[in-house]
Amino acid sequence: MSDWLHDLPVHWMALIIFGFTYLLAVLVFAGVAIISSKQRTASFKSVSAGMLPVLGTIFGLFVAFTAAQVWSDNEHATAAVSREASSLRTVILLAVGLPPEQQGRLRSLVHDYVEQAVGVEWPMMAKQAASLRSAPPTLVEALELVVSMSTQNPGQQIAQREIITALDAALDARRQRIIISQSEVGAVKWWCIYLQAVCELLAIALIHCENRLGSAIAMGLFASSVATSALLIAAHDRPFTGQISIAPTPLLQIMPDKEAGR
Repeated sequence: MSDWLHDLPVHWMALIIFGFTYLLAVLVFAGVAIISSKQRTASFKSVSAGMLPVLGTIFGLFVAFTAAQVWSDNEHATAAVSREASSLRTVILLAVGLPPEQQGRLRSLVHDYVEQAVGVEWPMMAKQAASLRSAPPTLVEALELVVSMSTQNPGQQIAQREIITALDAALDARRQRIIISQSEVGAVKWWCIYLQAVCELLAIALIHCENRLGSAIAMGLFASSVATSALLIAAHDRPFTGQISIAPTPLLQIMPDKEAGR
């Protein structure tokens, strides 16, 4: 789906998706009503009602297959942000074992990294424009600072080793969330879902061609279920885009006070 649709509030997204789906149902209903005649009605009625559950099952499988991808992306994105925040929190806690100068510098770099991630990377991920071409300079500088540090006792050696591991984990979690931010339901899947929905609507209209009211009610109910499924998928399609998106709250919660780190 288009970027402008994902950026809309959920209620406007719902209005557009439901409107589009009902429009399809009306077009199918009107098309069958226009071409119906006494001879064609007999042909239409020969279409087996047993097709409806088969087509409905296939539609349900399409929705389940697509939804599984969306839920998986959201779960992995949430886990990546939490792992990134947890790793940075570990860095902050272990920095207490370093000399005051290195401790202050490390806290300041973590602060700057979180600030840059929230203020720059999150809006870019929302537009699927974030890139892995360059590593975050603040974390790279923090890694260089810890690697080049001369330890004075075994405690500092342990802290140095664990901080390096935590920084590497934070970099890996950042890579994961940026990769997942590029994920979305492809156009082919959307076309397949709506094409299958049109097939079901057409089958309903043909089978109930002599009962216009019953046909309209059945088509309206199925169109509502199609729109509801499409809305649920579209609202969660891009993990970092839209009103229902993953916020950088875990990172903000562990963000150290820069003044305290100086």
